[in-house]
Amino acid sequence: MAFTPSWRLFRRMQHTLLAVAALTYLGAALEAWRVPSAGEALKLARTAIFPGMFLVASVTIVLGVPGLRHALLRHLWTSYRTGFGQSVISVLSGVGVLIGLAGFIFWQIHDATHGGRYPGGAFSGYGAGIGLLIAQAVLLRRIEHDPELRRRIEDEA
Repeated sequence: MAFTPSWRLFRRMQHTLLAVAALTYLGAALEAWRVPSAGEALKLARTAIFPGMFLVASVTIVLGVPGLRHALLRHLWTSYRTGFGQSVISVLSGVGVLIGLAGFIFWQIHDATHGGRYPGGAFSGYGAGIGLLIAQAVLLRRIEHDPELRRRIEDEA
């Protein structure tokens, strides 16, 4: 059986948020490499190594700690049942939050080009956030394979 249209929209929204976050991060990282005052090693550490470590830690902890995994599963299920991600407004609000966070990173990069500190924490935080979105995508598949929940998201037509 196929999934209900509302579940397909919800799943698509989750995947869209992950794609937008990853592409936004890539754009910010490429922009950060243009800052002339920072050395190559600093740029690599702050835009790739540390954020990558936070991404891996985020995914590993959320999927590896049963209490956190179950809490995120409940959150995803509640979000689906309340209609989040199934309307244009909710999708735009999710993407808007990501764009707002990206604006913060770009603002820090702009500040670094004018003598400010090179951004690091924002990249690591965004990396951890992308890790959380990856964990959510994995847990969506778990919901689809759970027999009880699958009955609720399958189209009976």
